[in-house]
Amino acid sequence: MSGENRKDIKPGLEVDIVLKKDQRSGQLTRGVVKDLLTKSPTHPHGIKVRLEDGQVGRVKNIHS
Repeated sequence: MSGENRKDIKPGLEVDIVLKKDQRSGQLTRGVVKDLLTKSPTHPHGIKVRLEDGQVGRVKNIHS
């Protein structure tokens, strides 16, 4: 599942995000969502989240 819809993402979910420094390479970082930072219901590049370890990035994949 992609991370473009805010309603699909909740704290506690395991996700893959792209960090700002990795946008060119597209390298993904896996972690657990702590906070949702994007306020709009959708975003074409992915909803921005903060992981439990403090890293911030845009969601690319959601793991069930």
